[in-house]
Amino acid sequence: MKRLLITIPMLLACLWLTAQNKPLLKPIDDLSFAHFERNHLIFPGDSVTMERFFQKMDSVVFLGEGNVSIMHIGGSHVQAGTFTQQFRDNLLNIGTDLIGGQNFVFPFTAGGTNNPSHFMVSSTGEWSYCRNAVRKDTDKRMGLAGAALTTSDPAASVSIISRPRRPNRMTPAYDFNKVTLIGFSETENVVPVVGYKGKTLRGQYDDAKSAYIYQLPAPTDSICIFFETMPGEYTLQGILLENGLSGISVHAIGVNGASVPSYLRCDDFERDLKLICPDLVIFGIGINDAASDSFEKETFKRNYGELIRVIKRVNPDCALLFMSNNDSYKSIKGKKKKIHYEVNTNGIIVEQAFLEMGKQHNAAVWDQFDIMGGLRSMQDWENAGLAQKDKVHFTMEGYKLLGDLLYNALIESYMQHLQSNPKQ
Repeated sequence: MKRLLITIPMLLACLWLTAQNKPLLKPIDDLSFAHFERNHLIFPGDSVTMERFFQKMDSVVFLGEGNVSIMHIGGSHVQAGTFTQQFRDNLLNIGTDLIGGQNFVFPFTAGGTNNPSHFMVSSTGEWSYCRNAVRKDTDKRMGLAGAALTTSDPAASVSIISRPRRPNRMTPAYDFNKVTLIGFSETENVVPVVGYKGKTLRGQYDDAKSAYIYQLPAPTDSICIFFETMPGEYTLQGILLENGLSGISVHAIGVNGASVPSYLRCDDFERDLKLICPDLVIFGIGINDAASDSFEKETFKRNYGELIRVIKRVNPDCALLFMSNNDSYKSIKGKKKKIHYEVNTNGIIVEQAFLEMGKQHNAAVWDQFDIMGGLRSMQDWENAGLAQKDKVHFTMEGYKLLGDLLYNALIESYMQHLQSNPKQ
């Protein structure tokens, strides 16, 4: 549905006043140890693909037409969900009715690990969990989610509620009327069904997607996936929730401990990526790659090149945005197993690698490492209550701040695009 065009002048007025007060940007308090004045996107190469992405944004924001698909991919920073959720909420609140029609999710809680914060999961029965970051699990078929759940338990089920655990006034409601359940059964005898308001719905199987597709009678925010009979094993690789509406979709793809090679080991990554066909990929993978003493910049760049080739096969016009690593420390066990922390100087090398890849792939770079304060700044973030004691991860408030910073950097570039194209 198109939104009323009367909103266009109001939005344009806000955008054109940016020189004075930048009303679309989130207000952020300064930190003495950070460099928030440098919170901008950097374009070491050209910005042609990002400009195409912004043009697609114009159609969605001002006319209510089309869809913009954004994928944020990484490790535990993304699996936690708060970072991506804050970025998503900010983006969806620049206008009205911007929530898009796609939401790719994976029910991590059923595997006994932490679930992203933007939806809730409950489960019954026995499920075995594998993830791309664990080498012993890499013989299992995994897709875009970077994880899989397998069961042969007749009592197994997974329930999804597309509401955040901690809803707030910024978080829009998400309803869906189409479910794509991605997975497989080795015996082809196990058929999943969807429970919807007391009814049992059976889906149509799509061999190319390795998925059952369920059309719901009406929009809902919750479903239950279960099995009427269980004559073998079933492996769940991901769930796509859709509502067919125009807008902006932000997909969080994150697995604890994941590195770039972790995603390269996912056999069905490209197949599943076609389902969301991203217009912008925000790369937040690198903190686990750089944790090793044997980290090599050229190997890191080469691995990223392979991942980018997969993405470009799915969408040659996809815009790319690299996030440099946050500053981090390594935990070192000393005598009597006492742990002390040493700064991880690989952060500087990774920062340079991202800037070089930005030029090589004509991608934007958000230099998180520099913006947060550079080497040893993680200790300052911890002292300020924004980072955890492991000096790798952030607190909830820290992740929210990062989400605000990333949003501000992207929307600032978008506003510059609008100022350069006043007839949009």
